Amino acid sequence: MATVNLSDYKPLEINNAGSFRIGIVVSEWNDFVTFNLRDGAVEVLKKEGVKVENIKIFQVPGAFELNFAAMQLCKEGIYDAVIAIGCVIRGETAHFDYVCSAVAQGIKDCNILTEVPAIFCLLTDDTKEQSIARSGGSLGNKGIEAGVTALQMIQFKQSLSEKQGNIGF
Repeated sequence: MATVNLSDYKPLEINNAGSFRIGIVVSEWNDFVTFNLRDGAVEVLKKEGVKVENIKIFQVPGAFELNFAAMQLCKEGIYDAVIAIGCVIRGETAHFDYVCSAVAQGIKDCNILTEVPAIFCLLTDDTKEQSIARSGGSLGNKGIEAGVTALQMIQFKQSLSEKQGNIGF
């Protein structure tokens, strides 16, 4: 269990968030969880000043398809960050392990093969109850955390651009 609940974040006070463009890819599988995660991410993006028209949501059938969709959005070069949202709940077969590992590797690939931060928001829980707790329940909403992370990574990338040519920090 996480020791910090990032769902209770302090406002980021971003001056130029209105110009940020965010792509969100959401798995329809386990939509009783993923749609709550999506809503949490959108809520925090809007609260921090991202314009609604700059938040684009794309649905895919399942978690495995997040990789393709996220990579396509990253490669388009029109988004400042891409958030991949999904939920895989452990079953009785090894399918859980393969899907979770593949999605983690796919989102990692987006980060190292493109210039766009790709945010991993895949719940990998043992039970439905755990997923509910992390999608707006007792343990917060990991979608909010993904939205905050996207904004922080955009700021990080912008800070690198501003410091090009400078020696040191």
